[in-house]
Amino acid sequence: MPELTSTAVLNELFEDFEHTAWRLETQRGYEADQKSDRYQRWARGEGYSAGGREAFLAGRRKLVEQGKRVERVRIVDDPPTENQRYLLAGAPATIEAGEEIRHLWRADADRLGLPPSDFWLFDSRTLARFHHEDGRTLGLELITDPAEVLKACQVRDAAWHFAIRYEEFARRVPSAV
Repeated sequence: MPELTSTAVLNELFEDFEHTAWRLETQRGYEADQKSDRYQRWARGEGYSAGGREAFLAGRRKLVEQGKRVERVRIVDDPPTENQRYLLAGAPATIEAGEEIRHLWRADADRLGLPPSDFWLFDSRTLARFHHEDGRTLGLELITDPAEVLKACQVRDAAWHFAIRYEEFARRVPSAV
């Protein structure tokens, strides 16, 4: 296994990037979501509330005000898993803060040959590849090797091209939000 670092390094990467931060989300569920009070309330049918995310959302707004772009593509199963439905329910608050979120059905991602690993790509120069086990994040692998970064850029281009904007995707999965 490659050397992993804590996901806390993402804070530094978000402070230092100049133009674009782009994320691919591939997991069917995230333990960090599922352990949160917000997720538990949503799972009980109490609806989604962005309460507790104020700092995160303010950070996204600040990045956008600085002229930076933050984008992500989420891979979604058909039908969506419970965790994927939760992420769909929370997407409007993140989008309102300035992040653009698109979605891609897993079958389409498989046809495109997209990787199974989540990652952030910063300024097409730094790749932060997540390592997961059973929905739990083990850490990040930081990569600056040009060949690896280029592959991530190619994944980004294909995923972004075929992914569906949140508003359209939510209309296709009305029970998810």
